[in-house]
Amino acid sequence: MRTINQIIIHCTATPEGRYTTVEEVDRWHRARGFNQIGYHYLIYLDGTVHPGRPLEKIGAHCSGHNAHSIGVCYVGGLSRGGGPADTRTQEQRQALETLLIQLLRRFPGAEIRSHRDFAPKACPCFDATAEYAHLRG
Repeated sequence: MRTINQIIIHCTATPEGRYTTVEEVDRWHRARGFNQIGYHYLIYLDGTVHPGRPLEKIGAHCSGHNAHSIGVCYVGGLSRGGGPADTRTQEQRQALETLLIQLLRRFPGAEIRSHRDFAPKACPCFDATAEYAHLRG
C-alpha cells in the first residue's frame, strides 16, 4: 500500500441536484487522457459512497499531491445557476464525514484538505480543511 498523508476533498462541479455516476466521471477523466477515474471515492446525492480508482493506485485528482493522497469527491458543487456553491445534501454530509473517519483510522497521520488549498479554483466549494479539522483530534 502507498504511504498516505493527505485526503483531498473535491466536487464534480455539476449543478445542484444533477445525478452523476462513477461511470460518467470515469468517461470525463478518460476524455482528459487519464487511464481511469482520478478519484478514489465518489459520494452520490443520496449519500452512497462508490469506489473509483483503487486506493493502492496513485490518483489523478490534485497535481503535485497524487502520490501520497486519497481523492474523495462529492457530486455537486455548483448552484443551479452555475456558480460555486456548497450543494452537499444532508446524506452527502453524513457519508463524507463517516468516510473520512474510516480513512483516518486506516491512515492515522493523514491531513484532510480542500482541493482549493492546492489549486486556484473553488473546489470543493466549501472549506473542507476547516470543517473537518476536528476529526484529527
